[in-house]
Amino acid sequence: MPHKVFRTGDSIAVSLPKDALDFLGLTEGAEVSVKLDRDRRQIIIAPIGERPAGVDEEFARQVAEFIEQYRSALEALAHQ
Repeated sequence: MPHKVFRTGDSIAVSLPKDALDFLGLTEGAEVSVKLDRDRRQIIIAPIGERPAGVDEEFARQVAEFIEQYRSALEALAHQ
């Protein structure tokens, strides 16, 4: 299924299909690696790390939102 490249603010983005996000366990705010395979002219997007066994998807989403909202405070605390 084709997807369009579009502008969002100062960035360029591509939406990802829900079934792919669900399969990979990705939610908004998840971190992914983006690699370019020049030989095959492909972009490879992969989750960073694995979710520990037994972690509820909703809980993981809430933690990701918390971290995003308080990232600067958490980073300041980590450097004390």
